[in-house]
Amino acid sequence: MKIGLGCDKAGIELKEVIKKYLVEKGHEIVDFTPEGEEDYPDAAIKVALAIKKKTCERGILICGTGMGMAISANKVRGVRATVCHDPYSAFKSRASNNAQIMTMGALIVGTELAKTLLDIWLDAEFKGGHSARKLEKIEEIEAKYL
Repeated sequence: MKIGLGCDKAGIELKEVIKKYLVEKGHEIVDFTPEGEEDYPDAAIKVALAIKKKTCERGILICGTGMGMAISANKVRGVRATVCHDPYSAFKSRASNNAQIMTMGALIVGTELAKTLLDIWLDAEFKGGHSARKLEKIEEIEAKYL
């Protein structure tokens, strides 16, 4: 799978661990980590646009909490980014919300938990059903307000 990866200064160490882990698992990584004075919104938008343009299938963003990255990435119409700090949220973000981007907080999750969350998130598939109706409503909101 082709995965866009990005972080801010707080997420550099965890990003490098994740990058190595994903490459070892056979994934192709596109690193959108900003250089110099760029901040987490810069990385988030680069990954979100790669998802929107379908140049990457999924995205992973890391900052201190994961929250700023999710907020920023969700500004791109059609992109769903969710914060995942536990196995249940990682699974549900895909199964119920069909999130294309997972965000994590380097100040919250350690490396082994991050790897577990990645495995769960990458293996989970959207279940459709009643969740599909909810995603259609989200798309209607996006069309109206974004």
